[in-house]
Amino acid sequence: MEPVVLGGKLVSGLIGPLVRKLFVQDGPGAGLVDRPVRLSALVSFRGEKRTLGEKEVHRLAERIVAQAVESPGEPPFPADEQAAVADALARRLLVLGDLEMDDVQAVRLGSAELARLLLRAAPPPDGLSADAHAFLGSATEWACLHILEFFTRRSTFVARTLVEQSRTQAELIAKVDELIARTPRPDARDAAFERRYLPYLADRHDHITIYGIDLRDSPDRWPLEVAYLSLEATTEDERPSGLEPHAHPPAPPGRLPAEAALAGASRVLLRGDAGSGKTTLVQWLAVTAARAADRIPYVLPLRTLIRTGPLPAPDGFLAAVGCPLTPPQGWAERVLATGRGLILVDGLDEIPAADRHRTRDWLRSLLAAYPGNAVLLTSRPTAVRPDWLAEEGFRELTLAPMRRTEVATFVHRWHEAARAPEYEQPLLDSLRTKRDLARLATNPLMCGLICALHRERRGYLPTGRKELYDAALTMLLARRDRERGMVAELGEEAQLGEEAQLELLQRLAYALVLSGRTEMDLDTAEGIVERCLPTITSAPGDATTVLRALLLRSGLLRQPAEGVVHFVHRTFQDYLGARYAVEEGHLDVLVSRADDTQWEDVIRMAVAHARPRERASVLRRLLARDTPRLTLLALACLEHAAALDPGVRAEVEMRAGTLIPPRTTEDAKALAEAGPLVLELLPGPEGLTAGEAHGVTVTASLLGEEEPEGALAVLRRFRDHPDLLVRRQLVGTWPRFDAGVYAAEVLDHLDRTDLILTCESAEQRAAVARMRPWQRLHFRGEHLIEDIIATVPDPEAVPSLTLSDNPHPVDLGALTRFRSLRALSVFGCPEAHGVDRLAELPLVQFDCAGITDPTGLRALRSLTRLAVSQPLPGTDLRLTLPVDAPLRFLHLGERSVDNTGLCGLEHWTDLHTLSLGMLTTELTADDWSRVAQLPGLVRLQLEWSPRWSLHLVPELPAVRDLRVSSAFGAEDLSTLASRLPGLRSVSVVTHLDFTLSQVESLFPHAQVTLIQG
Repeated sequence: MEPVVLGGKLVSGLIGPLVRKLFVQDGPGAGLVDRPVRLSALVSFRGEKRTLGEKEVHRLAERIVAQAVESPGEPPFPADEQAAVADALARRLLVLGDLEMDDVQAVRLGSAELARLLLRAAPPPDGLSADAHAFLGSATEWACLHILEFFTRRSTFVARTLVEQSRTQAELIAKVDELIARTPRPDARDAAFERRYLPYLADRHDHITIYGIDLRDSPDRWPLEVAYLSLEATTEDERPSGLEPHAHPPAPPGRLPAEAALAGASRVLLRGDAGSGKTTLVQWLAVTAARAADRIPYVLPLRTLIRTGPLPAPDGFLAAVGCPLTPPQGWAERVLATGRGLILVDGLDEIPAADRHRTRDWLRSLLAAYPGNAVLLTSRPTAVRPDWLAEEGFRELTLAPMRRTEVATFVHRWHEAARAPEYEQPLLDSLRTKRDLARLATNPLMCGLICALHRERRGYLPTGRKELYDAALTMLLARRDRERGMVAELGEEAQLGEEAQLELLQRLAYALVLSGRTEMDLDTAEGIVERCLPTITSAPGDATTVLRALLLRSGLLRQPAEGVVHFVHRTFQDYLGARYAVEEGHLDVLVSRADDTQWEDVIRMAVAHARPRERASVLRRLLARDTPRLTLLALACLEHAAALDPGVRAEVEMRAGTLIPPRTTEDAKALAEAGPLVLELLPGPEGLTAGEAHGVTVTASLLGEEEPEGALAVLRRFRDHPDLLVRRQLVGTWPRFDAGVYAAEVLDHLDRTDLILTCESAEQRAAVARMRPWQRLHFRGEHLIEDIIATVPDPEAVPSLTLSDNPHPVDLGALTRFRSLRALSVFGCPEAHGVDRLAELPLVQFDCAGITDPTGLRALRSLTRLAVSQPLPGTDLRLTLPVDAPLRFLHLGERSVDNTGLCGLEHWTDLHTLSLGMLTTELTADDWSRVAQLPGLVRLQLEWSPRWSLHLVPELPAVRDLRVSSAFGAEDLSTLASRLPGLRSVSVVTHLDFTLSQVESLFPHAQVTLIQG
């Protein structure tokens, strides 16, 4: 029996007074003299205050048990065990006098645990039933609950508890005071200094500087908050956890925002190529930490620290970097001792190799003395070996190249900071269509250079891109280090002039070009450098030293893995390889490889480097091969040929003019086979006819999967074009592109007149939901009906809807939310049901093929157009089709009249168009007679079927328009001509070898249209 159940039998008002008799009454005061107050001193049957004997305790127990037995309900145990149970309960209560605890301890213990103590200390009862044992346990716990309640009501208990709490609090305060005395903390002077230092630091680093750019009207610095771009860091091989007990466990391999680099580890070595944004990230971390005031940042450029002498101790951090503020004595040590520091050490690669070992020793001693702080160290990839600081608990990350979206963001922010928004979109279009330019824009440094050059030329990049590469090479090889004041600091290993570096780099590039690869072994690279060294008078050492200098400082070479070398950009490899080929007179080698698309950029760059006579020779040889791709390659080379024989230029433009712009769909498809090179050459939309504009969009669409960025840039130019074929092409090519990007860049800008937007995926549904409303929507494939409804924020704006090829259950009744829906088509949806509920909508057109139950069509009384291409039940069309609907157009397709024939067709006297598809059942003379009974029928559409017996067709003099398709032969057409004497218009869609004159001879009084399909 649970204590709560027993409590229902033993009323608290009765058991409470019985339990209180076990204890003596206390007097006033806190009872502090005889502390601790033992239970043995409180019970009435022990000690000098004895007022109750053991017999009285037994009587109390008997009364408690008797009250439980006599109360209403089922007896808790057999009646003959009542005395034994009372005796056992008394023995447990008597144990109270032997417990060595005070009343406070008893209360802390709780009623259940106190009951268990009494059970263990009392003699076990013999021979009791299981019910008696259960009652005895519950009664004991219930009594203990009232005992503890009695204790908490005693005045001495309350007073003594308050005194104990006061003493405990006093002891706690004393211990806290002692702890505070032992722990250093910033005093008022520290807090006052930090209120000055943090805003100073944030203001000092709240800008970005682009070194090496000296172009007119181009800003070289702008606010960090405006221009900062969140890049990503990557990690692949994580060090084992547990190397350092104080370090956080490593995060799983993958990509993460670079500014979150310290979130998964307290110590990070961040690697990145030249211009990848390492210093900018350091500035961002410093500024954000200073403004949040959650950590105290120290920005420590190593090139500055090395120049000032020995690497500084914490008290010398600010002085070493030229901070004019003087901190209180010992402030930096107190910050680091409490783990509040953010130590940002920038540019390990910017100091000589000998000083890097000294830097590691300095870091080790600093971290050993102050282990709880966050530390970030930046370096170029090849400055130090992998795991250089692994023993010190550093996690290694690498800044990733910028994605296309990040490049677009950078371009936007650059132009926003430069207050030049008018140049932004033309540059983005160039980056999308010009592949070699896009390959350059992979880090903030190169993006900044491209933006500056573009703005310098008032929105146009150089006619020949050679100027861009020359400017980039000059910046990377010489200007950047010189303007940062590093030439004197780097030591002999980096003292290679710009020309010497170019000579070495172009030989390495040409070797890679010839091999058709983008990587080479380190030993092979050293061999090439060694053979070149005798021609370089300024070389600072042997081949190993020189190659290491190129890897470290050029910004063009990198070592992605042990023993492997490659160029950071394929564009630089092609550019430098072409430069060397021209210098060595190897143009024949390049032209012989022109059929290989991998050599396109090399040939274009060779034309840029070549002399005018050499350029003309290369272009003539490309034209002589007489292929569309090489003709277009010659056209692309003109961009890089500032000086060229006018006759050669005219011949190239004339030959390419037959290919661009494409004038038909077939021409567009052939042009697309030339590859992504075409995208740079496609014109328009200005100056193009509607047919040419359509051809350009077809070509760009076909290249969308191979080169989506470039194709999108071309298609984007046509989004305001009025021609329906152009707009349909733009809508139809959506699946080849990223759904959201294409929707935002193209689809949402189109004139929607006569356009149907087809949605096939969840990504496209999400894009539709973000666009302004489309009046005609088509959902193809697996879409839940609730997802379709959720896709359209304003269902009342959609008058036309199509659902097709959907195997999921489709409750058409849910479409009643589209209250303006006038046209609905449902094809290939075998689980579609609920047609009758569509009667609530103002439908005038309904097309169906393969729905569950077509009998619901009878409810659609507002229809004027109906198309059915599935079996209809019954033997009469009136049993399924809406007899009350004013139908003017009716299409009966495959298998639709297998059961019914045309029985009942004459009911719809308003029909003016009857369309009969590829019927699987032959129409009888009776069926055709029903057609003849339609007084308003003026248009007949027939799709050829082997079941036709056209000799059964009666004369239908009222029919004015005829359209026939597929395989109707001359004999069939002749029969129809004899049966339809009133024809004024005939359209024939056929794949047979008909001529227009043949058809016109059969229908001498009608306007004939022949469509070969």
